[in-house]
Amino acid sequence: MARIDYCDEATASPRTREVLAKNRNANIFRMLAHAPSHFEQYCRLGGAIRFKGELDPVLRELAITRTGILCNAPYEVAAHKKIGAGVGVSAAQNAALDDWRSADCFDGTQRAALAFTDEVVKLDQPTDAVFGDIAARLTPAALVELQLAIGFYIMTSKFLETFGIDLQPVDDVV
Repeated sequence: MARIDYCDEATASPRTREVLAKNRNANIFRMLAHAPSHFEQYCRLGGAIRFKGELDPVLRELAITRTGILCNAPYEVAAHKKIGAGVGVSAAQNAALDDWRSADCFDGTQRAALAFTDEVVKLDQPTDAVFGDIAARLTPAALVELQLAIGFYIMTSKFLETFGIDLQPVDDVV
């Protein structure tokens, strides 16, 4: 149960209602709507991370879902397993993300991205070895996009858990 009430759409500005509608009135967005200027910019950056740039969508979704797992954010994990399936993450890969190191369904670049994700989430900074491995596999732009995706979804996961955002049917959260 959410720790504070969700934003009342009836009292929101027309622009906030428009942004909510574009985002299916999902609970996370209904909570973010309490801060309209931040809400809109959050959606813009999230949209850039998900729909622009050159980072392979499968790598992006593996990293985002792994970030949600490491941040103990079930809402994030559920949403991005579904999004990942839509961009080519296999069912086996989604199932293996909790213990990806022992799984054989990830290629070398995916393993490097997951190791990078683990270290970005868990450490102050990734080790030179892990950074070097992923940097050798991605362009500088894709590497920056990967790190920004991980950082954005750390923030998102913490937001979800801080406010106790209620899970919704998976079809409603993407």
